[in-house]
Amino acid sequence: MGLLTYSPTRTRVKICGLRTPADIDAAVAAGVDAVGFVFYPPSPRAVSPNIAAQLISRLPAGIDAVGLLVNATDADFAAIKAIAPITLWQFHGDETPERCLALANGQPWMKAARVGQDFAFDEFSLQYMQANAFLLDALVEGYGGGGVPFDWQGIPQTWVSENAPRVVLSGGLNTHNVGEAIARLHPCAVDVSSGVESSRGVKDPALMADFVKAVRAADTKTSSQ
Repeated sequence: MGLLTYSPTRTRVKICGLRTPADIDAAVAAGVDAVGFVFYPPSPRAVSPNIAAQLISRLPAGIDAVGLLVNATDADFAAIKAIAPITLWQFHGDETPERCLALANGQPWMKAARVGQDFAFDEFSLQYMQANAFLLDALVEGYGGGGVPFDWQGIPQTWVSENAPRVVLSGGLNTHNVGEAIARLHPCAVDVSSGVESSRGVKDPALMADFVKAVRAADTKTSSQ
């Protein structure tokens, strides 16, 4: 079905930062809707376009291959696109709306928001109104949430209600808090990376499976209320 197929009774799941065939196989077995590949060299989860292409070849139909970029140059983007069959782009840097549109070139894309105190949700969604999704992450030094959750209560309820079908919630999610996040925000999807790792950059198959189970349990609880 893919990551951005909104259903009020089924939260989609993306696991980001996969680097090995075993990672892919465990994520698929867990029942994810998307996997993310980090094309940002400073990250401990970064992969090359060639490695990403090999990993994507293991994915069954219907699971999105998400390419995470941070202020990529034209040359870097072209090198990725030429080799890795990405189905959804995630712009996680300082890209303008015009830059996102130009790079995506008709493919679906989402823009990451680094949510800190007094973040202007309405301004952000208006600025990036042509995005297929808004990925909400924590504001920390550098790019990415660093496994740190942000204050979900700070998201205006009216904004959530209007944009839930396009919201992908990230930032410090794990098996223990994802249920609360879903109950509070009802996002289209949730995105996890460090929350399913045994050490930095090393995915744990059991944690991946437990995370997806926690999401499904939260969906069941929400639909029964």
